Amino acid sequence: MSTPKPALALPLLAAVAACATPTSARPPLTLVETAPVETTLDDPEIPAAHEVWLEMIGAAKRELAICQFYLASRGEGDRIRPVIDAVEAAARRGVRVRLIADSRFYKTYPGELDRLGAVSGIDVRIYRVGETIGGVQHAKFFVVDDREAYLGSQNFDWRSLEHIQELGVRIAVPAVVRSLRDVFDLDWALASGEPRPLTRRGERDRFPVTVTLAGAPAKVTAAHSPKGWLPDEDLWDLPKLVALIEGAERSVRVQLLSYEPSFYSGDRWTVLDDALRGAAGRGVEVSLMVSHWMTKQERVGPLGDLQQVPNLTVKIVTLPQASTGFIPFARVIHSKLLVVDGRWAWIGTSNWSGDYFHNSRNVGLIVDSPAFAARVERFFDRGWRSAYAEELIPGKSYPEPRIAR
Repeated sequence: MSTPKPALALPLLAAVAACATPTSARPPLTLVETAPVETTLDDPEIPAAHEVWLEMIGAAKRELAICQFYLASRGEGDRIRPVIDAVEAAARRGVRVRLIADSRFYKTYPGELDRLGAVSGIDVRIYRVGETIGGVQHAKFFVVDDREAYLGSQNFDWRSLEHIQELGVRIAVPAVVRSLRDVFDLDWALASGEPRPLTRRGERDRFPVTVTLAGAPAKVTAAHSPKGWLPDEDLWDLPKLVALIEGAERSVRVQLLSYEPSFYSGDRWTVLDDALRGAAGRGVEVSLMVSHWMTKQERVGPLGDLQQVPNLTVKIVTLPQASTGFIPFARVIHSKLLVVDGRWAWIGTSNWSGDYFHNSRNVGLIVDSPAFAARVERFFDRGWRSAYAEELIPGKSYPEPRIAR
């Protein structure tokens, strides 16, 4: 069973701004998780996303810039409802709130966006990414007063805070916060057909930036996508991920919802697949963990091919259904992470297939820090060593995963 974490009392939301820990007193980076209820995946040393979000949003004094795939609540009693209420409360106390969401999912989940958009002080823009970038607005992040930010795999969805395994980072690194704000400002303009904001090269932060984590220097780099649609094209994430894998000497650990060496069109895309195979070929221990959604007959084949590569192990994670019954699009691992040689860690919003890096908006960061990487690796190990994970059997006909109904 998941271990309960200290909860922020909802009646105290109004007081959070006054009593929140000053940003300067916090670590530059803090891992934040969602552990699905009724599982053993909870790490009691990693704070829960719904609690962290309430604290961050409650402490906003001037501005909230929120970029989300979609918003979904089932009503009173779920974990996203207090978060949405906190956003509304921020606007009512004078905080400027801007929110970007994807147009395709808005058609499915319009309710919460329409509700927030009707509140004075909240400006919602529905981003038709297909008309510009070509894919979807898949990033999940928000910036508070330009002083701290959050990015991670969690959507603003009640399931993401209770029934899906997720991982993110609370960020108090000014350069990374500015980078996320730049991405937000670009998409804010694109979402309404405005000219792209101009960022002069001399005004950009130089990455990596050095911070102190666990008493030692750590280097942090912002890493976003897609190519061609970034305020700073030097921050395209794909070449950085490939370089990490190609430089691996001992171990590569990857956790994702989905992994496919192709585009949605079906065209082959083997950039990361080639990098993983190359690492295994050098004798590096490569571990890839994905969700049971990948056992669909039309998707599992490439994973079976990888499983047959020496030094490369693929595991499928299947979480038990909730005791309350089947929940569509839930009870799944959704985190996106990479750990290399116990030293480098990437956390982001991209699954690994071509469209995420070339046609859709995603964000992330890369950290060069053994201490930080060890925490991320421990998160990975909880799933990898759990009873929910099993090695993929090449050629096996898996039962059709129950996803939507």
